[in-house]
Amino acid sequence: MTKQDKLITVKEVVLKNYCPECYNNDGMQLTFKQRFIETTFYKRITDDIKHVLICKTCDSIIYPVQWDEDIERVFEYQKRAFIPKKTSRQFKKPAYLIFALLGVAIVAVIVTLLIYNKIINLP
Repeated sequence: MTKQDKLITVKEVVLKNYCPECYNNDGMQLTFKQRFIETTFYKRITDDIKHVLICKTCDSIIYPVQWDEDIERVFEYQKRAFIPKKTSRQFKKPAYLIFALLGVAIVAVIVTLLIYNKIINLP
């Protein structure tokens, strides 16, 4: 069973704040990502949200320790404005096949027990 765990980009926002590394006010980009899990049996979007702030000018990741008050204020605003994708789980064909086989097996066991206990009389 293969499990692919990846982050899909849900929203990207260009910020007009100064970069703490290069002091340029163009090129700051805030990206919100949501965890997406895919296995052999299902696809699932989780409620796990990650964010990353990158300066495209100096190609550096700006960690929250480096943020000033303006960046924090803009981040909090964007975080409130961000609407994540709804969490969902979608089963694939192999999962439905297993569910069907389990259903048939349960019905077969119940019928066998009923016949064995002579509740159902067969000619």
